[in-house]
Amino acid sequence: MATVSRGLPERPHLDVPKREARELLDQCRKGELDALDRIRHRHPKFRDVTDNAAIAISFKLNDAQLVIAREYGLSNWTALKQRIGAHSAASALQDAIRAGHRETAVAILRASPEMLHLPVWSGNWGPPMSHAANLGQLEIIKACHELGARDHQHAFDRALLQGQIECAKWLQVHGAKVAPGIVMGSCETLNVAGFKFLLDAGAPITNEHGDRLATLALVLETYARNPGGKHAILGLFAARGYELPDTPMMAFHCGDVSRLEEHLRRDPPLLERRFTLREIYPPECGCANNGQSGMHWTPIDGATLLHLAIDFREREIFDWLLAHGADVNARATIDADAFGGLCLAIIKNAAKMPQLD
Repeated sequence: MATVSRGLPERPHLDVPKREARELLDQCRKGELDALDRIRHRHPKFRDVTDNAAIAISFKLNDAQLVIAREYGLSNWTALKQRIGAHSAASALQDAIRAGHRETAVAILRASPEMLHLPVWSGNWGPPMSHAANLGQLEIIKACHELGARDHQHAFDRALLQGQIECAKWLQVHGAKVAPGIVMGSCETLNVAGFKFLLDAGAPITNEHGDRLATLALVLETYARNPGGKHAILGLFAARGYELPDTPMMAFHCGDVSRLEEHLRRDPPLLERRFTLREIYPPECGCANNGQSGMHWTPIDGATLLHLAIDFREREIFDWLLAHGADVNARATIDADAFGGLCLAIIKNAAKMPQLD
């Protein structure tokens, strides 16, 4: 599915999203599939409409404006216009929050009270209270609370996502809940502090639908690259009864060099193997059964352990592989579209490789 997320430029102008809305409307009327996917993804009225022609007929300019606003992280077109109209103040507010200047932030919000409920920078980071939670600015959070902020739950989620535990504790006392699925954020960012906090608070290790493997799959598949956090979280899964498969790839995910040694002893050609996505992201751990798992920029289907050590920033495993004679010129499998073939030819000396962590 085609999805679009946008950030407002430093000096936004309403003419740009107006043009984008007209373009989306035109693309919809032409039946362009990417546009139709964007509409289904962002507009609740069309989420379950499977008939492309029905969308094209009933989709109006105000619908296009709603989609564009939500792609900018705003709830509706009015909120987008308000956010653009207040862009100078928003920039100053962002600077004040980042610097921890409570008095400046309060002065800006009192002068423009509508900003208390609008994203400061992006929809993900959220309004001022949530924005401050991302940065661990507890005094700003308290000030927003006193001014009437309502985004306590979103701020709580963002604090845990970033490992801002003191902020999370305060927000929980002031109404934020440990809801089912909340651990997914820490699994996405591989933030072990947030994950441990939630476990101690009694959060179930499931997604919002109660799927206990969805969390494990996300730890394996996430775009985040934090080897230490990943190893620690997988250890916590194992300590709570999750049975991780005894495979070279799971030893790799866990950062377990001693276990990789055992696999290499039993299977000497291991360093030459090209691993499939199904091996890298095993279905028995909740990953997709169609071999389409993983959120990464590089094509890693058919990659060797050495390729993977670089992609996942596993420095210890990288050094271990070189010490055992892994071929730095090995090429990954090239797919039917001639995509792939990662090559390590530029790495002639391990000492020249930049630090991965």
